[in-house]
Amino acid sequence: MADRPARPAPRWAAFLELGFRPLYLAGCLWAAGAVALWIFAPGLLAGRMGGVAWHAHEMLWGFIATIAVGFLLTAGSNWTGTNPLQGRPLAALSLLWALARIGYLVPGDTAFLLAAGCELVFFAWSAAALGQAIYGARNRRNDGVPLLVLALGSADALFLLAAWRGDFALLMRHFNTGLLCMTVVALLVARRVIPFFAMRAVPGLAISMHTRSGQWQLAAGGLAVAFGLVGWMAASAAAVAVAGSIALAHVVAWKPWAVRGAPLLWILYLGYVGLAAGLLAAAAHASGWALRTAWPAHVIGMAGLSVLVIGMVTRTALGHLGQPLRADRLIVCCYGLVIVAAALRLLALLPTGLAQGALQASASAWILAFGLYLWRFGPDLIRPRAA
Repeated sequence: MADRPARPAPRWAAFLELGFRPLYLAGCLWAAGAVALWIFAPGLLAGRMGGVAWHAHEMLWGFIATIAVGFLLTAGSNWTGTNPLQGRPLAALSLLWALARIGYLVPGDTAFLLAAGCELVFFAWSAAALGQAIYGARNRRNDGVPLLVLALGSADALFLLAAWRGDFALLMRHFNTGLLCMTVVALLVARRVIPFFAMRAVPGLAISMHTRSGQWQLAAGGLAVAFGLVGWMAASAAAVAVAGSIALAHVVAWKPWAVRGAPLLWILYLGYVGLAAGLLAAAAHASGWALRTAWPAHVIGMAGLSVLVIGMVTRTALGHLGQPLRADRLIVCCYGLVIVAAALRLLALLPTGLAQGALQASASAWILAFGLYLWRFGPDLIRPRAA
């Protein structure tokens, strides 16, 4: 990296040019900060929504869903030729996100309500901006994307309402709904971009986009969410199992051995496998198998969504910042650290004497991974695209 040309000066207009710039920066900063608070300084979690509820909420909606919104706002510009949000509106959206993060840490009902209001406006505004761009351009292929973002926000609203009422059981039920909504978004995006990225990067590689099976997969995911909301757990488990099985079939058909030498690709393959495994674990748990409740959420969230996130925030940042599509050593180090963090977090769920040490080691690897990401990409996210 020593021979990289001198960077141009930071520019506010460049920082607010596309949704990925402020939201990748904010989301990855919060990924590290929220875990540091949860593991190493839990006494600072003094807000109305504390403990496990705060941790679950911030990892899903404060981190993963925020990265997803940043990606979709950026992808929406490519899909439609219209930038959904930029400039001052994008700055205002990012400010709403920041106010929500602060508000959940401040004691008192007023701070919680203000934080919840800011966050729900964040998701509603993102969905509306995407809808205006997609429906205005008659981009039929992506008609469902604004609805998925709205569903994420709706699940968040139900979670926050349950937190306000102090109903932990209902709160976790809505968390699982939100996690499934996020998984459906991830399946949609990953099924489209992984084959596309792979065929562009590996000469001669020809793989199917699996449009038909992808539609079945999304339908199964949607049904799983609907069945879960009405309490039909057996039907929800079956639908989740179908979605996970289709994901595994996709990975095999995408010729994973062909991308073994391309870190920007194998990290996405690995995350997709993690999602599939998490969905099958969720199906097993919902069917009554003796799995700890935390297992499905952490397999989906850590081995699936988080591995996909670190892959996407590096691959898409390189592309949109005009940098070569190659994973340098620091990027590969980020990948390795997130994988290690996921493995150690799952180890910490086992009933062994290693649990506490594994949890702290997982958190340390996680914080370092996203710290290195910010070190590598932060200076470029606030500067104009390379010529």
